[in-house]
Amino acid sequence: MSILGDNAGMQRPIPVPSQLRSAPFTLKEAKAAGLAPSQIWNRVKIEGVSQGIYRPADWDFDLEGAARSLSAASPGAWISHVTAAKIHGLSLPPWLSDSNELHLSKPRNLPSVRRKGVRGHTVVVSDGEIELTRGFWISTRSRTWLDLARQLPLKELVCMGDELIREPRPEFEQRDYAFTTIESLRAMIDRHKNLQGVVRAREALELMRVGSDSVPESVLRLAILDAGLPEPELQVRLRLHDPLSPSADLGYRRRRVAIQYDGGHHLEEQQIFSDRRRDKAFEAAGWTVLVFDKADLADDFDAAVQLIKKTLRGAWIDPAVESGFVRGT
Repeated sequence: MSILGDNAGMQRPIPVPSQLRSAPFTLKEAKAAGLAPSQIWNRVKIEGVSQGIYRPADWDFDLEGAARSLSAASPGAWISHVTAAKIHGLSLPPWLSDSNELHLSKPRNLPSVRRKGVRGHTVVVSDGEIELTRGFWISTRSRTWLDLARQLPLKELVCMGDELIREPRPEFEQRDYAFTTIESLRAMIDRHKNLQGVVRAREALELMRVGSDSVPESVLRLAILDAGLPEPELQVRLRLHDPLSPSADLGYRRRRVAIQYDGGHHLEEQQIFSDRRRDKAFEAAGWTVLVFDKADLADDFDAAVQLIKKTLRGAWIDPAVESGFVRGT
């Protein structure tokens, strides 16, 4: 591939480096590869995207590639908001997860962002709220959560927050630490008391809990609370002090009620066997096991909550907690 057209005469074509053939690039990057501006402007298979940014004509849109070029062309700015959430792999509601809109934030001392296809933000950040990752500047997961507090409904904001503070499973993930803590998020909120959305962020913080391993688990917990039921424990071990004990996603130990949410991976044969063994262990110990899946999620867990309420009513009640245990019943 060459950026010189068929009318180049006897002039020897200058090859385009592979990194400029597979993703958007800036004028600075092209010059560093030995390509003059006139050669770019007389391109055949290279198109302009925005001021100082170009792309191969046959390039299939890639969010991270677009974000990297936008960041390179915008000194002092960083990728943020929905774009940052998608690059970080944070869960977003469907109406945002399919968006390819690029969000770029700048400090107040720089001119506002004015680029086609780019949504600009002028914000105040503190040390540690943006980071250099995979070659470009981006807001941290925590700061991204706070930036989205203005846009996300409370439930979705809680679910994203639960993702950030949950304890990972090192055997399945490349980390053994939570992305952040409730205390760190609270400190960040206190640094930005005038930020739009900060009130909702505070509300979300009060509803976030360590222990939700997935968005559906968070949604189910919130549905249980909305129904006026007691808050369930999370990651309830059958045997309290046994690290190898089977556990329930949610549950009520004093009522011996275990609640499981089985997502898509639970349809795999090996996982089905593991789930059955887990549930039988609880049942053998006298627990009632309730299992829900994506069909219940699609119903916003309405039927699931009714079943949980009915089960709690019929469960054995410790006299010490009998009074008012199932509120609203």
